Amino acid sequence: MFNSFKLAFSMYSRIPMPRADWDKDKMKYVMAFFPLIGVAVGGGMILWNLLVQRTGINGLMSAAGRVLIPLLLTGGIHMDGFLDTIDARRSYQSFERKLEILKDPHTGAFAIIYGGIYLVAMLGLYSQVSSGYLWIVAIGFVLSRALSGMSVVAFKGAKDTGMAADFRLSAEKRRVFIALVVYAVLASAAMIIMSPLAGGLAVVGAFSVFGYYRVMSYREFGGVTGDLAGYFLQLCELAIAVAAAAATVIR
Repeated sequence: MFNSFKLAFSMYSRIPMPRADWDKDKMKYVMAFFPLIGVAVGGGMILWNLLVQRTGINGLMSAAGRVLIPLLLTGGIHMDGFLDTIDARRSYQSFERKLEILKDPHTGAFAIIYGGIYLVAMLGLYSQVSSGYLWIVAIGFVLSRALSGMSVVAFKGAKDTGMAADFRLSAEKRRVFIALVVYAVLASAAMIIMSPLAGGLAVVGAFSVFGYYRVMSYREFGGVTGDLAGYFLQLCELAIAVAAAAATVIR
């Protein structure tokens, strides 16, 4: 179990971990620990907010920190999946060709363009979100990873190779799925309890993106991959940021 914990943090974060064994028999619960990385990212966001309040940092610098913390703590692994998926989708090719593009280490023009659009959008949204709603964003990092993990475990895989496939094929699927559902339910409930408006909007946004992701991945790729799961995670966090910013304006 502890080996799965170390593997989750080693793979999906830049947080230092003791050496882990990559034997498939010891990878059964990796996805069950994936949402805990969201706890670390959300915690980093809250700590940054405390620093901002104590030092007087505000405006663009405050928002920039909110954008950078998730990227720095995860090493940008999910953003990499987002960019690869953009390139594949904008190729308008067959399933097989799109899957080849996902594996291509080269970055296409569309990935660069949409990556820039994404980061600018997040910068603007985070500059709008009030400190009172930052907890909604922080908990959202847990929800996005719980849903992403659920897709890796429960959705049809587009291929049987790759890191996501290894985690899916070696997982104790029933137990891991139940654990991820519990994370998703608790995170959703916490968000709504803390703010029925912002939390409710964020949960609706997250699950709407989840439904879109399932339909899109099956229609355009024949199933899910690790890159597609990263694409979803980034879109989910964008939707949560939109909800928190909208609630700030409405309030």
